[in-house]
Amino acid sequence: MLSIQRFMALASLAFALLLTSRAAEAGYAHYIYDASSGKVLASENAETLNHPASLTKMMTLYITFEALKARKIRWDDEIVMTPNAASKIPFKLGVKAGQTITVREAVYGMAIRSANDAAAAMGDHLGGSEERFGAIMTAKARQLGMRSTVFRNASGLPDEAQVTTARDMAVLAIALIRDYPKEYQIFSQRSFTFRGRTIKGHNNLMYRYPGMDGIKTGFVNASGYNLASAVTVNGRRLIGVVLGGKTARQRDNRMAELLDQTVPGGGGLPGVAVASRAQKRSAEGAVALATEMPIPSERREITVGVPAKAAATVTPYASTPVSPLAEIASANTQAGGADLWRIQISAAGSRSSASAVLEKAMPLLTDFGQLAPSVEGSYSGRQEVFRARLVGFAGREEATRACSVLKARSIDCFVVR
Repeated sequence: MLSIQRFMALASLAFALLLTSRAAEAGYAHYIYDASSGKVLASENAETLNHPASLTKMMTLYITFEALKARKIRWDDEIVMTPNAASKIPFKLGVKAGQTITVREAVYGMAIRSANDAAAAMGDHLGGSEERFGAIMTAKARQLGMRSTVFRNASGLPDEAQVTTARDMAVLAIALIRDYPKEYQIFSQRSFTFRGRTIKGHNNLMYRYPGMDGIKTGFVNASGYNLASAVTVNGRRLIGVVLGGKTARQRDNRMAELLDQTVPGGGGLPGVAVASRAQKRSAEGAVALATEMPIPSERREITVGVPAKAAATVTPYASTPVSPLAEIASANTQAGGADLWRIQISAAGSRSSASAVLEKAMPLLTDFGQLAPSVEGSYSGRQEVFRARLVGFAGREEATRACSVLKARSIDCFVVR
C-alpha cells in the first residue's frame, strides 16, 4: 500500500514540475466571488500565476482537518518539531528541534499566527517530508478544482516553483468553509494562548470589517502582500482574494474597496467606507458565519467561473511516517517589492543566528503594523552571510523611526530599500 502511495505522490510531483514551466508573473490580481449565487463579481488577472506566500497554510490546514476527520491524527496528538521545521524563519512558535507540539497548537499557530515552523512540522508529520507533503498538497488542489496551483512546501516560504492564482485561492477558501465549517471558525480568532504566552494574529482587516470572519494573510518579497477573505453581507457569502499588494495596508484597503463596490444592495459604497466602521470583537466572541454556506454530503470539485479540469486521485497523507528530508535548499527572498522600505538588523554567519535576531526585534515593533521577516543569504568572497531584515515600511521616515526604537534597545539597524 505504501508503495502505491509513494507512486501517486511522485506522479503528482512530476505533474507539478511540468506545470511550473510557466514562471510566476508576480503581479497584482484580485477575485471576488459570490458563493451564494455562484457569480464572479470582480476579477482582474485572476488566472495569472503568483506566489501564494502564507496563503499556502490554508491547504496545509485543509489536509490537517482531513486527517483529523479520518482519525489518522487527534487534536491532542504530539508531533515532533523536526530540524527542518525548527529552522524556519519567523513568524514561528519557536519550539526547539526534537521537542513536540500538539496538533491543536500547530493548527492554531498556522491559522492565527501564520507560524512557519508549525506548518513545516505538520508537513513533515503527515507527508513524511515537506517535499513529499508538497506533492500531496498539489494533488489535493487538483481534486478541489485548483487548476494552476503547485505547492512545494507547507508554509509558503519562498520557492520559485510554488505558484497559484487568485481564482485558485478562492476555490480553496470555499472548500475550507464548505468541508470544515467548525474548524474554519479558528480563522476568526484574534489570538490564542501558547504555553503561557498570548500570541496575537495579524489579519487586521478582519478585525474591522463588519461580517468578515477569515481567512488568511501572506507575504514574501516575490509575491507582495496577499489576502484571502470571507464575509457575509446582506445574507450573501462573498469570497475575496487580493494578490500582489504593495503594503499590508494598501492590500487591506483594496480588499475593502472591492467588497464595498460589490456588496449586493450595498449602494456602491466608495473606497473603504465599510471598512472604516470599526467593529470590536473579542477572540472568544468573533463572528463565525461559516455554517451559513450549504454543506454537501460529499466532497466535490469546486467550479468557479469556468469549468475545472478533472480531479486527480491521491492518498491524502502518508500512512506511516518516514524520515524528513533536510531543510529545503533555500528560504531566501526573491526579487520583488522594490518599492517597499525595509530595515536590516543583522548580517550573521548562519541562518539560525539571523532568525534569532529577528525574533528579538519583532516584538518591539508591533506598532508598525504587519511586518514581514526576511533572511537573505549572499556570499562575501567565500563566506556566506545571512542578512536579517524586516520588510513592509511605507516610507523612509517610518523605517527610520523603527530603527530608532530598536537602537534604544541596543539593537543596531539601518534603512535599506
